[in-house]
Amino acid sequence: MKDFRPAKKRVEVSVGESVRVLRELQELSQNDLAALTGIPQSTISAIENDRVRLGVERAKVLARALRCHPGVLVFPGWNVKLANAA
Repeated sequence: MKDFRPAKKRVEVSVGESVRVLRELQELSQNDLAALTGIPQSTISAIENDRVRLGVERAKVLARALRCHPGVLVFPGWNVKLANAA
């Protein structure tokens, strides 16, 4: 384990903000994302506004639709640097 460094927090981003940013970067509306995931638009809105917790299962579904790793959504703002990176 000595080859690994602990993750460093880079920016303050909420879970909801990470979902919104990824959705907007892919030029998807909340309705588009709802259609891709089967998650109601109202729930996506509540997640993006941090009124509803994302949860592991929703993170997996959203990550698949947003083409990212679920950890990107669940742990926004964290960066793991590789031990060999300069």
